[in-house]
Amino acid sequence: RVLDLSTGTFTDQFDAATFDGLAAAQDPELGRELENDPAGIGRQSRYKTVYLLREENGDLDKVILPIHGYGLWSTLYGFIALEENGNDIYGLQFYQHGETPGLGAEVDNPRWKALWPGKKVRDETGALKISVAKTQGPAGPEHHIDALAGATLTSVGVDNLVKFWMGEEGYGPFLDALQAGEL
Repeated sequence: RVLDLSTGTFTDQFDAATFDGLAAAQDPELGRELENDPAGIGRQSRYKTVYLLREENGDLDKVILPIHGYGLWSTLYGFIALEENGNDIYGLQFYQHGETPGLGAEVDNPRWKALWPGKKVRDETGALKISVAKTQGPAGPEHHIDALAGATLTSVGVDNLVKFWMGEEGYGPFLDALQAGEL
């Protein structure tokens, strides 16, 4: 489905099978220049295609959200998969990047990707708490993913892009509506 990021609701304005959110970001009508840009993407589409996986009975099973942002050398493009509650991470996968092999490119390492499942994006109050860092912060282990050893700037980039997309400028309004049972 195509999502209106500002409202957190689906729109039928575009065909989800052909809509290109990355191209739309460059369109003056469909995209916007970012004032606060921790992910280093410059412009953002006002709309994104999201993927809803459903059980055979129609119940929501997983939500797959496209994400992207700048690491050390490149823009990382990927997906974050959330459980039906819109808070528990099922997984993270990057499908394109140009990070340094053996360092930042460890975002592809199955051992590092295995750290993501079960982590929580937000705490019980709804505050964004997910963190990729060398040390665990006060939010606790349920919100912490260890940074990549020797790849500080890539780790900071992943932290920034995940926080951006899971926050109010990204999918925050959609996740709020999902958790409130409005979708």
